[in-house]
Amino acid sequence: MSLPRWLPAQTAGERNVSWLAEIQQPRPPIANPPVESKPLPPLLVDEHGREIRTVAEWEQRRMRLLAQWSDFLGLEKLRRPEQLEVTVLAEDHDAGVWRRRIRYQVEPDWFSEAYWLEPRDLDRRAPAAVVLHSTVEHSIRQPAGLAADKEQAFALQLAQRGFVCIAPRNYLWPTNEQLKANEESSRFLEAHPGCKGMARMLLDAQIAVDLLARSPRVDSKRIACVGHSLGAKEVLYLAAFDPRIAAAVSSEGGIGKFFSNWEDPWYLGATIKTDEFVRDHHELLAAIAPRPFLLIGGDSADGDRSWPYIASAMQVYQLYQKTPPIGLYNHKQGHTVPPECGERILEWITTYTA
Repeated sequence: MSLPRWLPAQTAGERNVSWLAEIQQPRPPIANPPVESKPLPPLLVDEHGREIRTVAEWEQRRMRLLAQWSDFLGLEKLRRPEQLEVTVLAEDHDAGVWRRRIRYQVEPDWFSEAYWLEPRDLDRRAPAAVVLHSTVEHSIRQPAGLAADKEQAFALQLAQRGFVCIAPRNYLWPTNEQLKANEESSRFLEAHPGCKGMARMLLDAQIAVDLLARSPRVDSKRIACVGHSLGAKEVLYLAAFDPRIAAAVSSEGGIGKFFSNWEDPWYLGATIKTDEFVRDHHELLAAIAPRPFLLIGGDSADGDRSWPYIASAMQVYQLYQKTPPIGLYNHKQGHTVPPECGERILEWITTYTA
């Protein structure tokens, strides 16, 4: 079976992590689901109620679902800049890799920063990753390995393993050391009527992919994304909407729309709490198929209660291949990234971008 044209070619490979079967074991129903939770609508049914049996039929359904999500988010109201002028503000190689802090324009009146990390003496096109920081005051210093929370220094860890990485600043931080969620989300939403805050997060993440893809040091067919908490939410949307993402890891973001604070204005807004909003994130998970996706939980935002989302999306993945690269790893240690979890994150990304 040939893969759809929008999918990167490397997803056709058969290499898998050795623990794939472990993370595909069904979980029993949880005792106390969120009050708002309802059974997930089936994915493999078209708009006429007919069963979807083929990849081609699913592709039609997938495009309709993404169009519905795009309309809800207001994505058509935003445009990525055609010209990306990058200024290097600082650089070092203290950790054995080049680490540069860069500045670039996101919108006409809005500039952002990121850390760009790459191996020293890189002489070939390398795999790459977009690393999305969590909710910490020091923002991009975390993934770059410049903060105390080293367990989430994924950009540095991947660069030390041969990756080119970019860690972009989320729009809720007007500076690298200052979070102002209410002020910055209000500023964006007032300037962009009809948009959701997650649309801006997706825009920023896609610009980061643009910067990687245009680099002569990057193999544009081997770009991954990874994030924890806030960053995990961004990973889900980036992987669903950007076919250049070849593999993804989402840690403790809260995959269900009622699992965490998705209703906040900087994400999806209060509309998702109404009966009129019928979408849920199993649709975006399925839209990523057949590209590798690892969901990590600690029984906080995600955990065994997240299994129905994986199980639902897995039915779509199985249209493409018998052993699909998707699963749920629950470390059961809360809203954190314990060492063994960090190793699995790195193994997942390196395995599926090899």
